[in-house]
Amino acid sequence: MESDTKYVTDGPKDGTKVFIKSGTCSRTFFYILNREFGHQKELEERASDSLAGGIMQKGHQCGMLWGASLAVGAEAFRTCKDQNQAIQVAINATQHLITSFSKRESTINCRDITHCDFSSKLSVTKYMLTGRFLHCFKLAGQWAPEAVQAALKGLSNKNNEPSKACVSCATEVAKKMGASDEEMIMVAGFAGGLGLSGEGCGALAAAIWMKSLIWCREEAKKSSLKNPYSKKLLDTFYHNTDSKIICSEITGKHFETIDDHTEFIKNGGCSKLIETLAESS
Repeated sequence: MESDTKYVTDGPKDGTKVFIKSGTCSRTFFYILNREFGHQKELEERASDSLAGGIMQKGHQCGMLWGASLAVGAEAFRTCKDQNQAIQVAINATQHLITSFSKRESTINCRDITHCDFSSKLSVTKYMLTGRFLHCFKLAGQWAPEAVQAALKGLSNKNNEPSKACVSCATEVAKKMGASDEEMIMVAGFAGGLGLSGEGCGALAAAIWMKSLIWCREEAKKSSLKNPYSKKLLDTFYHNTDSKIICSEITGKHFETIDDHTEFIKNGGCSKLIETLAESS
């Protein structure tokens, strides 16, 4: 049932300090928003490390957005009346986060922000020596309070009418991988390349996070950033998509509305890819 939630007003909004302590941009914003909502999810937050650097450091959507989306998904699960409404609210709140982030950075992609290819030692060295990494810390500090406001605005946009069917590709793959009801909604905002943005595949990101959760339960306190389970999953994904990872390229579509995405998935869109990701577990 929907609850009357009172949010924390003095939560940890110093993004720079949290980033330095946590070590990854994705965990930073999962942590910040979880505390804003009055909850702690250490294991789930640690698992989000694998989404840092734009999905396992591949340069796609900034990890700050993936982590923030997981947090609003968790809050949607807690505060919405049913799964359909929770999925809709999680996607909507993620879109608010993307709008806010884009307004500050004019992009949502990690590589555009860092100017770094994390697969290249030379590029990483340049990233560190030129001080470009400081921009990410500064960005975390600047965007943290804005992210909180964007998340709250998105979460407050609930329709009191009876919920209509709402489907997320990310939720579907998480469900097939044995996710709990809460975990399914936590990844719901990843739909259509994160908030229907059409960028890096949301179903892949959900599967990677689920794999990372499994690994984190086995490896206490270690970062999941380069865990072998997720790396193997990514290799399988590339093999089945001819190395494509962008949602709009894989689907041939750019979803304008949640209804468009729901209809696409209900009609079998990406069903083979979703099954492949789930079976790899």
